[in-house]
Amino acid sequence: MTVHKVIEPAGNHGVVTTTSLQGVREVRDAGVGGVIWDRKPLDSFQTWIDGLKPARLPWARVILRPAAVHNAVTAACDNARLPDGPERRRLIDDISALSDMFSDVMDARWLRLRLDVVDGNACRRFHVDRITARLICTYRGTGTQYGVTADGNADPQTIHTVPTGSPFVMRGTLWPVTPDSGLLHRSPPIEGTGETRLVLVLDPIDDPADEPESNILH
Repeated sequence: MTVHKVIEPAGNHGVVTTTSLQGVREVRDAGVGGVIWDRKPLDSFQTWIDGLKPARLPWARVILRPAAVHNAVTAACDNARLPDGPERRRLIDDISALSDMFSDVMDARWLRLRLDVVDGNACRRFHVDRITARLICTYRGTGTQYGVTADGNADPQTIHTVPTGSPFVMRGTLWPVTPDSGLLHRSPPIEGTGETRLVLVLDPIDDPADEPESNILH
């Protein structure tokens, strides 16, 4: 049996860590604002992706069905002229697997997929997204920072950082269960440090026709 630990509770709410893919489903449990799948990337993969020039990192923004993710990320890698090899294939396979898992947990037929290459302060204010739920996985650089607060207008007193390579699934303001968990997150402030992050973001989509993006893969 996998043991889960509450890292930062807020009343009856908190962030839970799991060591298994199946544990991500706990985001649906009462009293859970978010779930971190705590996993350590292979040293060979992390050395490879950390050593890439920023121009070789794949970038993408697209709405698509989960089954199309593998081809879409492959195309993003091709567009970035990222050479083929075992580590590139590992990255593509992992993003595809996370997309399948997240769409299954959220019962989503469509996903909004973003691969962002970040070298500045993208969203450094603590906030909660106006969505049902979101998956964030930082493959390179500092992970997403989070904390809980009783006041949604105040920064958390204790700030945690999601480990690099660990998927973080969190509820948004449109999650149908109340009360609010008090969980806030932000991108780490890295401007001026020379750091370049590669971040995967997945959102469940009900109807792509309602979305403003024109880049939709059918």
